[in-house]
Amino acid sequence: MHWPKLGLALAVGVAMSGSPAFAQSLDELIPQSAVERPEDWAAQGAPETPQPPAEDPQEPAGSDEQVPAPTVVPSDPLFDLNASLDNLSIPEIPELEPDPEALAFTEIDAPDLVELPELIEVSLGDELVLAFPADRSIFPEEREFVERFRALSTIKALDSGQETVPQLAARARSDELLLDDILRNYGYYDGSVIRLLSGGRREQARVGSAVDSDPRVRFDIIPGERYSFGRIDLGALDRLPDPDGARLRSEFGIASGDPLYADRIVAQQLNLSVALGENGYPFATLGEPSLLVDHSRLEGDLALPVEPGGKFVFGDILSNDPEFLSGRHLARIARFDPGETYRESMKEDLRRAILATGLVSSVAIAPREATPPEAGAPGEVALDVTLERAPLRTISGAIGYGTEDGFKLEAGWEHRNLFPPEGSLRLRGIIGTREQLASVTFARRNFRQRDQTIGIDAYASDIETEAVDARTIGLRAGLERVSNLIFQKPLGWQAGFELLYTDERNRVIGGIPRPRQTYQIAGLFGSMTIDRSDDLLDPTKGFRITGVVAPEVSRSLGDETYYVRTRIDASIYQPFGDNVIAGRIAFATNQGAEPFQLAPSRRLYAGGGGSVRGYGFQSIGPLNDFGEPTGGGSLVEAAVEARIETGLLDGAVEVVPFFDVGSVSLGSTPDFRFIQYGAGVGVRYKTSFGPIRVDVGVPLNPGMFDAPVVVYVSLGQAF
Repeated sequence: MHWPKLGLALAVGVAMSGSPAFAQSLDELIPQSAVERPEDWAAQGAPETPQPPAEDPQEPAGSDEQVPAPTVVPSDPLFDLNASLDNLSIPEIPELEPDPEALAFTEIDAPDLVELPELIEVSLGDELVLAFPADRSIFPEEREFVERFRALSTIKALDSGQETVPQLAARARSDELLLDDILRNYGYYDGSVIRLLSGGRREQARVGSAVDSDPRVRFDIIPGERYSFGRIDLGALDRLPDPDGARLRSEFGIASGDPLYADRIVAQQLNLSVALGENGYPFATLGEPSLLVDHSRLEGDLALPVEPGGKFVFGDILSNDPEFLSGRHLARIARFDPGETYRESMKEDLRRAILATGLVSSVAIAPREATPPEAGAPGEVALDVTLERAPLRTISGAIGYGTEDGFKLEAGWEHRNLFPPEGSLRLRGIIGTREQLASVTFARRNFRQRDQTIGIDAYASDIETEAVDARTIGLRAGLERVSNLIFQKPLGWQAGFELLYTDERNRVIGGIPRPRQTYQIAGLFGSMTIDRSDDLLDPTKGFRITGVVAPEVSRSLGDETYYVRTRIDASIYQPFGDNVIAGRIAFATNQGAEPFQLAPSRRLYAGGGGSVRGYGFQSIGPLNDFGEPTGGGSLVEAAVEARIETGLLDGAVEVVPFFDVGSVSLGSTPDFRFIQYGAGVGVRYKTSFGPIRVDVGVPLNPGMFDAPVVVYVSLGQAF
């Protein structure tokens, strides 16, 4: 070892420790003798350490006075690097008690490193990409997951095409939380979402381009293990005796082991609430569900507090305004009888039926315990009906002009409950170029049972069309059960009788002009409709069939004629995506008499908006020498149209191309001698009360007296 050099270094160190570096330079610290003879100088050892001067009590703290260097004695064993350490004593360190927390950490197994699955990308646009495991069995909910995220993503919702990286990054953080929530919703509580942001500012890219400088967000979705439902606790429902207990528990469509979909909890809570109300438990209560997720079991325990509240049957119906609508009449409207098991849907059906009368502005129905359940027997619940009267009188009016009908002014007055309950009286009058009418109509709705109406109509009219010129006094009475705008019935019917005294101008038949004739007509009528369509005014699927039979007797000029009028209409509706193909066919015949034996108003005609579009009302069929329709003994019609969604005005507009055909024959059996074709296009504007129809039709084989274009406007589809 080079002791002289070591001594020189120690001396330098001691000297430097004695004064600050800014007060002494290196030359000042090393004596000249050490520079000239370093080995001799090192052998001399350190000089005697001078005693530090006594501290002056007057010297203030923090003085710049030099601090004396510590004494370093080379003979000190600690200074001698070769000194023996045998005599060095080290105190024994006492043994420490084990730390329980530290021991617990040592027992934790290190997590297994799982290889990430291969991912495939699903692009949601130029700036947003989701990546999912390529193996669809790992995440079978991928398609539904993407659609839900697409609807909720802030990146998609706020995309303007001009976002910068900071803007996109802020929205990406929000979407990352959203993705994590959706994963949990599908039961993936250990899933991971990895957010990757790349690209620069959009301004650097060309408009419409997707170059690398566009900002882009990618989310890698690693779902992990899917959790399942564990224990299911339905509160007091689990203690409800069978068969109700088993039936109601089965209505809650979640069982242990099912995938833990959070949406199902809400949906099945609603199902159970409905099932309780439909099985005689009007006072059942359901608390808020709670879910306890156990990550060690990969399960979630669900608790839903349910209190059934006792089983009940229907009792009396009580009205708060019995003079207006009595409880007895409301019981006729109801679709249930006393003693039947309580059903919430029947209570709601009664509320809608009361509103459908048009006599009330609001109605509320509250179940009330009349008799409590005893000894296993259900209790009885009364229904308290609270209603408010609506205005009962209506004055209506209309004015219009049509190329076929000319000028028309119509007025009406109605009292909807002049003869309680639900006995209405209506007065109606029409003054027009081709029609004058005065009528009085009495009707009682919900007569003896729900949706059944009895009515009597007395009228006098003077009508002149291209086919009929009739002055008539008539009386018509009937009983019916038909669909209305609130309740569409799968089966409807009508039955009644009709008496007519009519003076009509007959047409020129066989070249022989005939004068006006008076007819006395009496007849019965009946009809039945089977309706399997999905909407009364705007059907998109299903079918309808209506049949009418009307035997009549007619007396004119001393002769009596017996005949039967029959008609069958059928229509079908077939959806193709958002579009609908609709078809219609009709057949009618008068059996038992020749056309000239019948009053002109009883003969058959075709043409018009509800028949063959492109032609005027009742203009198709046999004509006289003046081009006037004379009517026939049989009729055949057919139509087909495509109702095409345009997407305009949020899907409210449809375009409807159509093709119609019709034929009227002289005999009671069709011979297709007079057959006409029409085609055109229409527009439908959908409203809350039904589509408004505007059709423009042209005749494809027009006659001498047919117009080149005919326009039709009405409410509802053509058929």
